[in-house]
Amino acid sequence: MEKERYIMFDWAMKRMLRDKANFAVLEGLLTVLLGEKITILEILESEANQLYEDDKFNRVDIKAKDSKGDIIIVEVQNTREVYYLERVLYGVAKAITEHISLGESYGEVKKVISVSILYFDLGKGSDYLYHGQTIFTGVHTGDCLELTTRQREAIVRKLPQEIFPEYYLIRVNEFNSVAKTPLEEWIRYLKTGEIRPDDTAPGLPEARNRLRYYDMDPIERHNYDEHINAVMIQNDVLSNARLEGLIEGRAEGRAEGRAEGRAEGLAQGKAEGIAQGRNELIATMLKNGVPPADIARMTGLPINEITSK
Repeated sequence: MEKERYIMFDWAMKRMLRDKANFAVLEGLLTVLLGEKITILEILESEANQLYEDDKFNRVDIKAKDSKGDIIIVEVQNTREVYYLERVLYGVAKAITEHISLGESYGEVKKVISVSILYFDLGKGSDYLYHGQTIFTGVHTGDCLELTTRQREAIVRKLPQEIFPEYYLIRVNEFNSVAKTPLEEWIRYLKTGEIRPDDTAPGLPEARNRLRYYDMDPIERHNYDEHINAVMIQNDVLSNARLEGLIEGRAEGRAEGRAEGRAEGLAQGKAEGIAQGRNELIATMLKNGVPPADIARMTGLPINEITSK
């Protein structure tokens, strides 16, 4: 009997989890991650999460409202992007402004929780899960700022961190452990697409029943396979270009170093190698149909420089 296959989470988010019948899958992930029961009331639409033609594999997100009225943004990022943290900040700010009308009280500002599921190395760290939030701490006393009794009576939220956004960064590639907790069961699924028969984390039993690969119709299955291939090709191109640039840089650096001084030659060789690797990367990505706008986001280069390659 062929081993059961399950749809990867990025594709499920883009195609399936917007359906109310499948909310339980996403609710399960958020419940495990946030440590409290999350019930999604609705999936919200905005300019930030429309399905554009060039969003084939680079960006997928869902914006949902939970039972408390908080806004939760869940995004999958498959490939490297230079200004990813800036984009997360922009997305959160945009979500806040989208949900308060001109003239409304600031008391109507919604709390936003941003969850990023990352399949590339962002920053330097050994953990697979990072959490950030705004806390006001006394510079001299070290105490946390709290509200007065009168302020507590006037508004529902009690602490600044209950008003300001929260950020979760899930660095999927850093997970290499045996899954012993509900969160680890989820991270294993996010990384491998595997859901084991004995996995009981909230949302995974529903995913096991609703995200089977062979339950898709042939056309949908073909589109999914093309998506997975596109992600693999793009990641291979990026990895190869970085490796080739590094190797060439070192080789040229050694040669230049013998003639003009090792330090200067190594720096110049690395720079030239990286530049050449970058140009080859751009050319290969364009050849494989990656939109120039996506390449610009990943490399930080101006789009006119990319289209001129």
